[in-house]
Amino acid sequence: MSRVAVITGGAGGLGQAFARRLLAEDWQVVLIDLPGALDSLPEAPVGVDCIACDLTDDAAVARVCTEIAARHPALDLVIHNAGVTQIGLFDETTLASQQRVMEINYFGSVRVAAGLLTAVRAGRGTHLAISSVAGFAPLYKRTAYAASKHALNGFFSSLASEEAEHGVTVAIAAPSFVATNPGRLDAGADGIGRPGAATDGFDEMSPEQAADIILKGWRRGRSFIPVGRVAMLGWLITRLSPRLYTWLMMRNIRR
Repeated sequence: MSRVAVITGGAGGLGQAFARRLLAEDWQVVLIDLPGALDSLPEAPVGVDCIACDLTDDAAVARVCTEIAARHPALDLVIHNAGVTQIGLFDETTLASQQRVMEINYFGSVRVAAGLLTAVRAGRGTHLAISSVAGFAPLYKRTAYAASKHALNGFFSSLASEEAEHGVTVAIAAPSFVATNPGRLDAGADGIGRPGAATDGFDEMSPEQAADIILKGWRRGRSFIPVGRVAMLGWLITRLSPRLYTWLMMRNIRR
């Protein structure tokens, strides 16, 4: 029987990279994304189901998760990949935009995790959360984004301790800058835009490179996966000297 993976943000660059790699290994893949994003994809290959859903809609997420669980009662992997960025100084943002980022990046994943909890337990599967360096360290002009990723890390690292008794594992991946949408930020007046499109990033990697590192780390049983050189160094430096990390981050991001 084929293994089954659910990928949120499945129409994006990183979601598509995950899907291609899993399909090559004969997985069945369920992609969840906004209707417009899914419409832009070519015809889905055999083994892929595409489901449109707004992860900020409680009822829609519950309905979609019920449909997925009915079709796939035991899930092997759920990749919580959906998200947006927000670039801008805090004094230029609004409370509504801060809440919007949290609704998508944090509560979207919480809704999906809740809706698929039983199916992941039945498959003794894995929740794989795609966080960020901003989930464990500060990031300039990203207050809402960093807050949402810190929350994501706290949620999934705590969920791991609860789900272990059900044979479920939880992993958190922390990429630095993944060029999923180079030159296509399409940010609104609130600064919210596509992930992976920032012009102030450095040492970017491709979605394919990031997916390879993340899946390799997951298969090795790692609960925390820094993705790339910057993420690895950032993780080590923040543990040793948070002030040094902040200085290095500001020096590089302002170049």
